[in-house]
Amino acid sequence: MPVMTEVIETQLPGVGVRHDFTTRSGERLGMIVHRTGHRDLLVYDRDDPDACGLVLRLEEDDARTLADVLGAAHVTEEIARLQSVAGLTIDWVPVTRASACAGARLHDLGAASERGATVVAVLRGEETISAPPLDFVLQEGDTAVAVGTAEGVRHLFELLQGSSVDPLPDL
Repeated sequence: MPVMTEVIETQLPGVGVRHDFTTRSGERLGMIVHRTGHRDLLVYDRDDPDACGLVLRLEEDDARTLADVLGAAHVTEEIARLQSVAGLTIDWVPVTRASACAGARLHDLGAASERGATVVAVLRGEETISAPPLDFVLQEGDTAVAVGTAEGVRHLFELLQGSSVDPLPDL
């Protein structure tokens, strides 16, 4: 009878749940199931168990496809529903060269807060910029920390990653 690998489950308040395990070959893998529905597949660095060598974002349909390939049952929607609790959701939005928000001021992103989410911090290298002002310019390599309702955070993620940002006139 095969031995089951221990999976460590960690609740991440406002974010979702992280599941970690170590493969038989000694590789540490993890999956963050975000309250917004997407997943981050984590491959930890062998030399630094607290660092990730690779983080791969999987949208809901990507996660279902991967589960099918691995032979899992179709329970993704039910798990997401059970883990979703009304209230605050937090997500991290990477700013890449292809991101619509690269080079844009937070002001130019429009009234995202009216849609239920806002950028409350930006991670830039080793620095955390809390409560960035509206004239703050997002740069490639930044990570925007979005907070709000699950729907609002999902919308803000799409806005930040979309193909264009329509600047608003200066106030």
